[in-house]
Amino acid sequence: MTYRVKGKTADWEMVCGLEVHCEILSKSKVFSGASAEFGGDPNTHAAFLDCGMPGQLPVLNEKCVEQCIKTGFGLNAKINKHSVFDRKNYFYGDLPTGYQITQLFHPIVGEGYLDVTDEDGNPRRIGIERLHLEQDAGKSIHDMHPTQSYLDFNRAGVGLMEIVSKPDIRSPHEAGEYLRKLRAIVRYLETCDGNMDQGSLRCDINVSVRPVGEEGFRHRVEIKNVNSIKFVMQAIDLEVNRQVDLYERGLDFPQETRLFDAVNMETRSMRSKENALDYRYFPDPDLPPLNLTEEYIENIKANLPELPEAKKKRYMEELGLPEYDAGILTSDKATTVYFERALQGATRRDPKKVANWVMGDLFAKLNEDYIAIEDSPVRPEDLGGLIDLINDGTISGKIAKEVFEEMFKTGKTASSIVEEKGLRQVSDTGAIEKMIEEVLRANMDKVVEIKAGKDKLKGWFVGQIMKASQGKVNPALANQLLDKKLGEM
Repeated sequence: MTYRVKGKTADWEMVCGLEVHCEILSKSKVFSGASAEFGGDPNTHAAFLDCGMPGQLPVLNEKCVEQCIKTGFGLNAKINKHSVFDRKNYFYGDLPTGYQITQLFHPIVGEGYLDVTDEDGNPRRIGIERLHLEQDAGKSIHDMHPTQSYLDFNRAGVGLMEIVSKPDIRSPHEAGEYLRKLRAIVRYLETCDGNMDQGSLRCDINVSVRPVGEEGFRHRVEIKNVNSIKFVMQAIDLEVNRQVDLYERGLDFPQETRLFDAVNMETRSMRSKENALDYRYFPDPDLPPLNLTEEYIENIKANLPELPEAKKKRYMEELGLPEYDAGILTSDKATTVYFERALQGATRRDPKKVANWVMGDLFAKLNEDYIAIEDSPVRPEDLGGLIDLINDGTISGKIAKEVFEEMFKTGKTASSIVEEKGLRQVSDTGAIEKMIEEVLRANMDKVVEIKAGKDKLKGWFVGQIMKASQGKVNPALANQLLDKKLGEM
């Protein structure tokens, strides 16, 4: 189903590109020795350089360079051996130097791509224009005083990877898929924590529309600093429909920067859209060009972890998981780590059974209580232990559900809960036979019916046996012994 907006004069399609800002995971900032840790009291993580004090010179953080290269490989992109830092000049209170150090003409990472799927599951390739290394600005705070604004420079100078896509995105769905995949990659690589609620990963959206079949691009609008995938998709849809409405009414609009209002569900004008000339870019005189050796780049490549797409393929081929399961389990690094730890035991557990418990009962409880999987009260080793108790016949699948609830509530292991509550499955043949005899004697009319060929009643009898044992009877053994008793009657 191709994304289209139907107007009175034409059917319209969207053209969209994303600029994603990823804060680099590094102990210190990109050009100063100040801490890059999130949070802290205002202005406690700020060096003189970050505050624009004179006489301070930037020194490039090698860790930030390494993180950019790793991310470039994750984006199937070209790593440029030669890159140059530029000054982007503009005035704002949270940019005390009056310029941002960035890379415009010669970025550290060149063209790449990410593969996504459209609404119908068809493959779509989204081109990446570049990844450049730059510094973040500080934070302006306008809601602490009725007439004054405050500045916090803790974020000023934190290393950023700006990942710029080509205008290849054709629907809000594709934008969401692109961002999910990008976020998963940087989290796997540990180059960015991807915490959109903290602003560690935020997105600028460039949107324009055109009649279906028209070549070229019309005026684009930039939507600034959107910090959730859901909001990105909503903002695109709203802006596309706004632009179509204006064109349909014979109106034009300026190239501008807008804000997304999630409360009123609208985009609002922020300022006119600048172009590169307005920023008076020129090479930073305090930073030499960055020249990387082939050996340096290849050494980083050799130490990359397994990425989501490769892991998904391996789960399908080696573990025999369906594509859907493999996709869910590899979509987030924390989920992958949990699953793989739960899979390991004295002998490797059945991947499908582990996947079912993680994606079913565990996800349901985590979502219900708004808990991240890395903070789960049920450790992966303990979930694996619960599955072992089912496999060896200690408890039934039904009892396992009860045990899991208690595990989630208390953090205790499955075996300790089973022993404390006396939930161990009854596998004593004599005891089960006695239960069966009692159930059969109490329901002789149904015994007659089942002997006459009404086989569906067998399930009813097993249910009665399970009820009589409070779910503790081994169901497979109960079925076997029931058949034996019925055969003797």
